[in-house]
Amino acid sequence: MPNVLILTEVQEAMRARYKAMLLEQFPQLTINVVGHHNDVGPYIANTDILLCFSPPMADHVVRDAPKLKWIQALGTGVDNIIDLPSLGKEVVVTNVRGIHGAPVSEATIAYMLSLARDLPRATIAQDKGQWERWPAALLAGKTVGILGVGLIAEYLAPICKTFHMTTIGISGSPRATKGFDRMVHRDELVKIAPELDFLVALTPLNAETRGIVGAKVFAAMKPTAYLVNVARGGVVDEAALVAALEGGKIAGAALDVFAQEPLPANSPLWKTKNVTIFSHLGGYSLGYEDRAMPTIAGNMAKFLAGDAKSMINIVRKPASWSD
Repeated sequence: MPNVLILTEVQEAMRARYKAMLLEQFPQLTINVVGHHNDVGPYIANTDILLCFSPPMADHVVRDAPKLKWIQALGTGVDNIIDLPSLGKEVVVTNVRGIHGAPVSEATIAYMLSLARDLPRATIAQDKGQWERWPAALLAGKTVGILGVGLIAEYLAPICKTFHMTTIGISGSPRATKGFDRMVHRDELVKIAPELDFLVALTPLNAETRGIVGAKVFAAMKPTAYLVNVARGGVVDEAALVAALEGGKIAGAALDVFAQEPLPANSPLWKTKNVTIFSHLGGYSLGYEDRAMPTIAGNMAKFLAGDAKSMINIVRKPASWSD
């Protein structure tokens, strides 16, 4: 029977729950669980199936896994998995999609409200025991540009409309989509930037989107505008963002994801003014493993039955599979 390795940095109880839920349905499996890529050593050589999120992955994990046949990503993002140099050509990669609409959208709204109302300022005042009041900006009447129009954006846009916001979708494949007032091509990001009060990054990280939110975009934005990144850290040019914030080019940013995670203690972002940092919390919600398990278990059943080609959410096919 296949050996399964679960690699995820989430809380230990959540890691254990993935294992327990799988063993309940597939008691024949041998399952090991680790919380960091540096801990895979005792298990990786015999691993046939790897379950992981993309941020804690490292090339040595796939390099040292000669028996690896399938990687089930536990999230939507597969950057830092499919682009690992040592990933074998015959390894199939699947992901979990369709369950992130509510948690990531709710996080985005929370981050937007935090920026508009300067909630960190209230926390600082409370810590100092100071009674301080200031006027809040409103979401109502503002324009939000959502970069990347997938399932999460389709969930988020109608919520923004309930706040009486104008919604503009920015996509590599523009199409009429419910909840959006307008749709523009991704190539028009700099052109559309002056209209935006909020720019929300939701696009996957790939060669076309790496660093797409950079100096030219920040220079085009209003000085009163905000950035919210709930996509991938690499989508934003972090050095350009620091310069834009320190130079007053934009009013602030809420960052949930970073080019390097965990964010190093010496990163200038920690001390950049008008930044609120969240430790990749957007999709991290209670009951996540329950929502992900139907996809994981369904794919596991097909894999064990020798029917890997019928698995859902295949994002990377083995080289030997014919189209």
